[in-house]
Amino acid sequence: MWDAIVVGSGISGLTAAAALAKRGRRVLVLEQHTVAGGLTQTFRRQDWVFATGVHYLTDVGDKPGPAGSFGRLLRWLTDGELQFASCGDPYDIVRLPGFEFGIAHPQAAYRAALHERFADQHAAIERWFDDVAAARHAAFALMAARGMPEWLATGLRWWRGAELRQWAGRTLAQRLGEIDDARLRAVLGARWGDYGASPDVAPFVEHALVTGSYDHGAYYPVGGPARLAEALRTPVERAGGELRLGADVHEIVVEGGHARGVRVIRDGREHVERAAHVISTIGVGNTLARLDAALAPDWRAAAARLRPGLAMVVLYLGFEGDIAAAGASAANVWLYESDDIGAVWGAPADDDAPGLFVSFPSLKDPAHDGPSTAEVLAVCDARAFAPWLHAAPDEPRPEAYLALKAWIEHRLLAQFGRHFPALAPMVRLHELSTPVTQHSFVRTPEGATYGLEMSVERLASPALNVRTPVPGLLLAGQDVSGAGVEAASMSGLMAAAAIEPALLRQLQGR
Repeated sequence: MWDAIVVGSGISGLTAAAALAKRGRRVLVLEQHTVAGGLTQTFRRQDWVFATGVHYLTDVGDKPGPAGSFGRLLRWLTDGELQFASCGDPYDIVRLPGFEFGIAHPQAAYRAALHERFADQHAAIERWFDDVAAARHAAFALMAARGMPEWLATGLRWWRGAELRQWAGRTLAQRLGEIDDARLRAVLGARWGDYGASPDVAPFVEHALVTGSYDHGAYYPVGGPARLAEALRTPVERAGGELRLGADVHEIVVEGGHARGVRVIRDGREHVERAAHVISTIGVGNTLARLDAALAPDWRAAAARLRPGLAMVVLYLGFEGDIAAAGASAANVWLYESDDIGAVWGAPADDDAPGLFVSFPSLKDPAHDGPSTAEVLAVCDARAFAPWLHAAPDEPRPEAYLALKAWIEHRLLAQFGRHFPALAPMVRLHELSTPVTQHSFVRTPEGATYGLEMSVERLASPALNVRTPVPGLLLAGQDVSGAGVEAASMSGLMAAAAIEPALLRQLQGR
């Protein structure tokens, strides 16, 4: 019998397992895929290596205070195995037709650049950063409430209820609407793809939390994102735990009203693994699907009111030659075809993407020793792929899907070439992933990149707390905490702290 079973080996699951292992707990991590890491994993095509979901990280610099808090946690969990390299300054570049703006760090440099570029918008810029600071303060309280016992979370909401309601109920579009200058609105709102919700839906508090976290700079794992799973696996195994791949959990076993383990299929055989606690990191919908349908009706009803988020199409590019000499850099590029930075790609077969996110990971990683790569992401509506979203992973892809995928790949490659004409002739390999790919490998609802839609309703939902209505069953992952590696990792740490309260010191130390 294990001390805990973690379902899913993404960053939240591995953080939870490693944190418990540091307290001497034996943890079993079960991953349905053949590769650990969730969206931190990488894959190889010939000589080119690509990242599936990590493009930059925050708060991992060798700095005191909040600027280095996530890095300190990872160093503690992995005994210093992980290193990170700066993505430079600027780390993000916003490009609109005839306009370009580099987002620098620290925040003072970013603000100064905005004041210089938008000299007549001084008051609007200062109000924006004041609101970002206030919203981030509220966001930390909202996240903390997710991990608290209900009686304590109720007290927090009573104490800070007015502040939380003020920021949690306001969308990014509403806040941007208070700014007169269209280009300033575009710069301030452009990076909503970091959490996958368009401005008309996204809570301003989430935008403030995510974009503000880069005020201390952006970083990339040395050796690539796969190093995260490799390093976090070590303490789990050292403490007598195990990470099993190809282990598909299809039921969470509940006995006497308490979660007691999971029913697993591995190598074609079914068996039960037992533990005192189960931590599910596979999303609230997937978790509920693995419970008896009669359990927790109120939890099910609350979860059913939440929608899947937006999906992404990703074009992976392999180059031959010196892409830095041709204009590429370690900075991410947010490209928009118009000043309407909130448009979602609704018809991928018929139109160019209204916006692209372009990352050159091979230029971010000082340990990279292969040919250069790029990842081109476009946020889309997954309904274009609806006929194929629920096919079994091992089913052959139908010709209609393959034809649509090839056509979108051709269009996206041409669009990239128009924006990077010096790089286009250097492309030697290209491959497209779609929401069908995402659903197949990670099983997010409807292929949504970040799971549930990041909306005002989601922030207020009682369905996404770490402690579930089923005793012994804990929830972690992006559904609990929000988008991104750091947020997901923190949800795993909160779940571990619910089992091992001594870990609260690690949360407080942040």
